Amino acid sequence: MTFVVTENCIKCKYTDCVEVCPVDCFHEGPNFLVIDPEECIDCTLCEPECPAEAIFAEDDLPEDQAHFKAINAQLSKEWPVITERKEPPADAKDWDGKPDKLALLER
Repeated sequence: MTFVVTENCIKCKYTDCVEVCPVDCFHEGPNFLVIDPEECIDCTLCEPECPAEAIFAEDDLPEDQAHFKAINAQLSKEWPVITERKEPPADAKDWDGKPDKLALLER
């Protein structure tokens, strides 16, 4: 099993989760983070650290977010690893909880 970053991370991109990851499985894109499913060791440390509550265990992934499993797998191969926390975008709080953000995902 792996953990999956879902839609609410788009344009929020908090990186609190990155600091606690013991295996450097997070990858950073322009406005979203993903988890490499091949690197994730299912340690559960990242999930409670996400202020946007955008990280789910694969088995607990909401049905309407299931497509993010494939998105995480694909983009983790394209984007660089991130290992240190960064300041979130200035408008991150404005985007937290907004629905239908997939079209805003910058690849």
